[in-house]
Amino acid sequence: MDRRRFIGLAAVTAGVPLLARLPFAPAAYAAPVAVAAAAPAAWRNVRIDGGGFVPGIIFSQTRKDLIYARTDIGGAYRWDPATSSWIPLLDWVGWSEWGWNGVVSVAIDESSPAKVYAAVGMYTNSWDPNNGAILRSADLGATWQAARLPFKLGGNMPGRGMGERLAVDPNKGSVLYFGAPSGNGLWRSVDAGVTWAKVTSFPNPGTYVADPSDPNGYSSDIQGVVWVVFDPTTGSPGTASRYIYVGVADKDNTVYRSADAGATWTRLAGQPVGYLAHKGVLDHTGRQLYIATSDTGGPYDGGKGDVWRYDIAAASWTRISPVASDSSEAYFGYSGLSIDRTNPDTLMVATQISWWPDLVIFRSTDAGATWTRAWDYAGYPSRSFRYTHDVSEVPWLSFGANPSPPEVSPKLGWMTEALEIDPHDPDRFLYGTGATIYGSANLTDWDRGTKITIRPMVKGLEETAVLDLVSPPTGAPLFSALGDIGGFKHTDLTKVPALMYTQPNYTSTTSIDFAELNPSVMARCGNIDKTANPGVNRAAFSTDGGSNWFQASSEPGGVTGGGTIAVAADGSAAVWAPAGAAVQRTTTHGSSWTAASGIPQGAQVRADRGNPRKFYGYAAGTFYLSTDGGVGFTATAATGLPSDEALFKPVPGKEGEIWLTGSGGLWRSADSGARFTKAAGVDSGVGLGYGKAAPGSTYPALYLAGSVGGVNGVHASDNVGSTWRRINDDQHQFGNMGDAITGDPRIHGRVYLGTNGRGILYADVSGGSGPGGDTTPPTVPAGLTVAAVTGSTVSLSWTASTDGTGVTAYEVLRGGVPVGTSATTSYTDTGLSAATKYGYAVRAMDAAGNVSAASAAVTATTTGGGSGTGTAKVQYKNNSASAADNSIAMGLKLFNTGGGPMDLSGTTIRYWFADAPGSATYQTWCDWARLGAGTITHRVVSASGAPAGANRYLEIGFTAAAGGLAAGADTGEIQVRLNRSDWTNFDETDDYSRGTNTAYADALKVGAYTGGTLTWGTAP
Repeated sequence: MDRRRFIGLAAVTAGVPLLARLPFAPAAYAAPVAVAAAAPAAWRNVRIDGGGFVPGIIFSQTRKDLIYARTDIGGAYRWDPATSSWIPLLDWVGWSEWGWNGVVSVAIDESSPAKVYAAVGMYTNSWDPNNGAILRSADLGATWQAARLPFKLGGNMPGRGMGERLAVDPNKGSVLYFGAPSGNGLWRSVDAGVTWAKVTSFPNPGTYVADPSDPNGYSSDIQGVVWVVFDPTTGSPGTASRYIYVGVADKDNTVYRSADAGATWTRLAGQPVGYLAHKGVLDHTGRQLYIATSDTGGPYDGGKGDVWRYDIAAASWTRISPVASDSSEAYFGYSGLSIDRTNPDTLMVATQISWWPDLVIFRSTDAGATWTRAWDYAGYPSRSFRYTHDVSEVPWLSFGANPSPPEVSPKLGWMTEALEIDPHDPDRFLYGTGATIYGSANLTDWDRGTKITIRPMVKGLEETAVLDLVSPPTGAPLFSALGDIGGFKHTDLTKVPALMYTQPNYTSTTSIDFAELNPSVMARCGNIDKTANPGVNRAAFSTDGGSNWFQASSEPGGVTGGGTIAVAADGSAAVWAPAGAAVQRTTTHGSSWTAASGIPQGAQVRADRGNPRKFYGYAAGTFYLSTDGGVGFTATAATGLPSDEALFKPVPGKEGEIWLTGSGGLWRSADSGARFTKAAGVDSGVGLGYGKAAPGSTYPALYLAGSVGGVNGVHASDNVGSTWRRINDDQHQFGNMGDAITGDPRIHGRVYLGTNGRGILYADVSGGSGPGGDTTPPTVPAGLTVAAVTGSTVSLSWTASTDGTGVTAYEVLRGGVPVGTSATTSYTDTGLSAATKYGYAVRAMDAAGNVSAASAAVTATTTGGGSGTGTAKVQYKNNSASAADNSIAMGLKLFNTGGGPMDLSGTTIRYWFADAPGSATYQTWCDWARLGAGTITHRVVSASGAPAGANRYLEIGFTAAAGGLAAGADTGEIQVRLNRSDWTNFDETDDYSRGTNTAYADALKVGAYTGGTLTWGTAP
């Protein structure tokens, strides 16, 4: 199967990527030849959320909420705090440099945080034909420039989780360092990444390789220089940092330092040996360097390791491992090292790989002297947990598993190389796994002995390798075959599916098909480790349109992988071409198989879409036909077909019609493959698919991923390939895409596009050129109204649009971004935040792919409260009091200890001190006020600052100037009002001027908050 890489989630052995061809010879974008102009389509992802390994998460140290994530095959992303989702940054990377979607490292210029750099390149061996590059952007990744390197990089190679290899001097943004693989050493730029040169004085390019005997060069490459860390205290703004620490993949020499801004380098004395430093983190405040080590470069393996602290002033090393490498309990190395920048003695580290029973995350609040774990054994096999795990937003992360203790489902993760505490918010941390990004927003509760909540934080980041796509004429609009997570039945393109295919659950589904005339009958095949799963057979069937699946009860001998599978047009038979065995036929849904004759092992097989007796095959330039339901095949006389890999598909509703595409172009047969005619104007192709015919036409729309007239891209034709129009643009090329592509048989102009790392994308293509010639969009939807609102949903309705060829669907926009479609004149948007204002508009789409302008917008505000339960309370302290001058600095927290949001719009907290002199000057944290009566009020003017979620708080306060209160006589009241007309008073007689309340107290209870209703209690 032609795939560069499977992401490797399910088993330790799933880590070696598969080779793939280049789609075709790279062609520069030029003026199109025989390609009609078309408006750029709006491409969006079919939501899966995650699906692949995230080896790096990078927080800005100077700008809050500026966060990047890097993936090994799916590009880089930036966090969007407004939508709590990730924005893809490298969709402009196309076939010519597909490897640039392997991101080795990301670095932020902290002296100018809008500047970001990315080191890109997927493989250091022959699989990637191109060298790597350092990309640079001055606008948060919106646009990029590239500095090409004289060697390859390995964003999907062993050791890719170590790092970060790329770093910018925080004192002098023009200075960057990059640690290279393959023995290329350390590189430096002094002109903000425009040019690069090798640091010849750096003594060690690395020695470690995962497997020196690997003949394909994947595991035998030197993993090289793996991280760079600057000490900002040894420089000043505009003057380069003198101290630089560098990690090297060398078990005997893993940490080096320069004390003269990179002029000379020295192995750090006394360092530990025998392991590789995956991470190096510097506490420049406390002058400590921390490293996390493992015995391999990972990310799939690693059985021993330690965590060390280096005291810079004392030049001494201390082992601070939660579980030491020489312990009888050690079976893992360490990675994912991070410190809390607001309290650098707090640090966290993760097991670099702990497949069973689960990942372990460790936390220390005393610089590693002692540690606590995210989970502990509580009498084997039982476990106790410091967390709750909520995957309701991405429910498939359970993988449908129901394991026996000590395992649980969902797991915390695996392959955790990236774990970062937000430098601006000690309550937030994120970590990457082989399937997703997880995180928490109440991390410090860990230290208070209460549970943190871990949730997926991966919306917008799509990292699946798509191996096949089908869109049946009835039932769910789309079925996917995916590497590593199997694939899904997609009933709603805008929502995350509940679960991948199960019974059986394949590691990777390699092929899927349905019976064209009886779509309830489906088949799929895939890969799975038979050693670990001896009872699982690699072909499966459904007879209810993919709602339920059952595995073939038998499997032919010799099968080693999924291959391709085809279902007869009426569902009466299936033909399977598995890897490792002869082509097989079944009429019993796999309870028995018979070898087909006349067709070679490993051929690609398909079914005619009209005649149940016809099947087709293709291998090495020869086309094969069966007219007896797959019992026997005969090579046809067709000539001139590509001898290398190609893809062919029979045409729905057209018996004997087939299109085939490959490196030499596009071919069509109208006689069951007896002859093929080459299409004019098409240079080459990766994949093709069919969709609903244009109005006035009886021939399906064609969608081609390939090169037409010298233009690489996705192309559509509504006139049997006579003319084509490109339906993507240079900013939406999606790397290596198109092996899986299909149209929608129910919506003209809708196309689904599979990628190798950016998931599934779809577009509704406007500007169709079918025989009907319809270019007029529907009328704009009118009368958009908000029909109903809850704390998490908004229901909309509108008046139907009119159109000459008929409205096929309405697209609903939230904040200008499509969030869903509806075939009727109503829609309910779900999964919203409570007490939040949203804006909506609707536009209509017709059968020709035309889209109306957006309707007039409406706004809706979700109700407050939510479904959380708990106790709202006010906590107070005197932040800094002076006994000498009687000044105070009062601080209060309005705290939510429940599980859901609180509606705090209009909340007022008032402080009143009876003995404060009328002339005293006070300051709230928002404004100054001179209050004659000593009364001070702080109002929360909207819900935007309200705490939402368990143990989140809104912190406010005020100060009183020197002499503002009389010592020993400042009795008074704190008054709190939450959405009520009455005040609740708490009498306090503490001497604030003397600083008696130096920590937040829990005494001021406000009452019970349940399901959106606040019930007042009595103050203690």
